[in-house]
Amino acid sequence: MDLVPALGYVAGILTTAAFVPQVVKTWRTRSAEDISLGMFAVFALGVSLWLVYGIFLDSLPIVITNAITLVLAGAMIFFKLRFK
Repeated sequence: MDLVPALGYVAGILTTAAFVPQVVKTWRTRSAEDISLGMFAVFALGVSLWLVYGIFLDSLPIVITNAITLVLAGAMIFFKLRFK
């Protein structure tokens, strides 16, 4: 594997994995009181743009990791709206 894509995968995995504990905690506790809906909406928009950017570049590390991050951010938005 080329060094540049490997670096992209490692960076993407680490930043994506950083969201998993928050998603799991919010799902388990059924509480999203301390979560900012506005911040996650802006974050999801930014991740969506990174995803589109990765598609245009045909960069699998950018596409895969941002697609997963977008799902996690979407889950947090869902939890925020659902667990009011």
